[in-house]
Amino acid sequence: MSQSDIEQTRPVRHCEAVTAESADVMPLSGVAIEARGEGVAAEHARRLLQELGARPENDRGQRRTVSVDARSAVRAWADSGAMALTGRAGGPPLVSPGAPAAATGAALALLAALRPPDESSAPPWPGIEVLGERAALFGRGRNAPWSVGGAFRMFPTTHGYLGISLPRQDDFTLLPALVEGEVGGDPWQAVAEWARTCSAEDAAARAQLLGIAAAAVPDTPGMPQDAQFRHRNGRGIVVRPGGVRQPRRAEPVVVDLTALWAGPLCAHLLGRTGAHIVKVESTRRPDGARSGSRDFFDLMHAEHACVAVDLTTAEGVETLQRLIDVADLVLEASRPRALRQLGIDAESAVAGGTNWLSITAYGRTGPWSDRVGFGDDVAAAAGAVVFDGCEVLPCGDALADPVAGVHAAVAAAAVLSSDRAFLVDLSMRDVLAATLRDRVEPHEVVHGPDDLWHVRTADAEFPVAAPRARHAPTVAAALGADTQETLSRWLSG
Repeated sequence: MSQSDIEQTRPVRHCEAVTAESADVMPLSGVAIEARGEGVAAEHARRLLQELGARPENDRGQRRTVSVDARSAVRAWADSGAMALTGRAGGPPLVSPGAPAAATGAALALLAALRPPDESSAPPWPGIEVLGERAALFGRGRNAPWSVGGAFRMFPTTHGYLGISLPRQDDFTLLPALVEGEVGGDPWQAVAEWARTCSAEDAAARAQLLGIAAAAVPDTPGMPQDAQFRHRNGRGIVVRPGGVRQPRRAEPVVVDLTALWAGPLCAHLLGRTGAHIVKVESTRRPDGARSGSRDFFDLMHAEHACVAVDLTTAEGVETLQRLIDVADLVLEASRPRALRQLGIDAESAVAGGTNWLSITAYGRTGPWSDRVGFGDDVAAAAGAVVFDGCEVLPCGDALADPVAGVHAAVAAAAVLSSDRAFLVDLSMRDVLAATLRDRVEPHEVVHGPDDLWHVRTADAEFPVAAPRARHAPTVAAALGADTQETLSRWLSG
């Protein structure tokens, strides 16, 4: 089938302006669904449903209900495995601010309700252990003051704290330009000394100009005061309606352009709900997670079709565009300018009836739309940090990644249930920030009789669970292994 034939199989649609009327159209408009329960998890589920347009009941009094886990925020954090990853290796595990684990559990419950998981396939439907399963598969543990993965730290400045990630070798080559001087010996010490000469906001801005992922830690968890947060009005998920969708498939096709963790976790969860996932990688720059734990990569990508194209060629870009044209949903995690430089435009795709979900560190629009971010520094920018004496330590393992990935899957399931296409703009920082605003109940961390760490609250005592992980049913396909078969299936007669 030629490109013109493909275009003829799909109605031609023109870009629609978002009017006051269309702005009220949401993915779950007209859907009657209610989250039942008490506590922070149920409250978070209700807020998320409202943001996606659902109502507690319809005009006939009909509704579906979702039962949300009633565990307290502290109990959920201890059960998730993320608490065991928070703190110093030789010290006690620490409790995060807010309720990130409880909120993640609420989002997983909503996802199961919006599109029931395919129980016939493995791995089993996940729970809040998703927050700790990467560390479990990598064999990592508490590592403060560094992050669990060792590529992130926080430092005091003249005003506030700076969080900075250096996961790439190129980041270290940029340090002399960052600190405006020679970097000898310990590069982290050089950053620490430089950080003491400026404010956290100025330090983060300078690092970002160089392409280094860095952020200032807000004074109050979940409540940054920067221009980007104000631009988005604190919304983690911004949804804009587009054109009428092409006829829905029983198994929606998701073109996954993401890498590392947040986007792949979203794709993995969508695959578990029956979507057909096509993972597209660049032949010249494949997913960096391929070089990490094979078990983790397999868990995220088992049973997904793996396609590789050369995006430095016109043919490769055309192939990618054609895959986008036949997709029900495009999932990507690039800064907007990256795809625009290839001539690929999310707004045009949505106007033409294709759903588009964009996961970025701080959002697609606004003064920080081109800032880079990884899970640990973005989590720090949301306020997901703990204090140990005079030092600020990270929470969990790249916490912004799994929290954003789960919430992205909820938004994706919502738009795939609609007859309209939507552009979903998800800010990892702001999604996590929304889970951090509740006050943490009084507690203490103690050694239990079983020689494990326990959390003691006013009315309960429970152990801190170790990180644990599910395992993939099969190995993920090699880079580009399914390219010819996938292109033949979707782009030819």
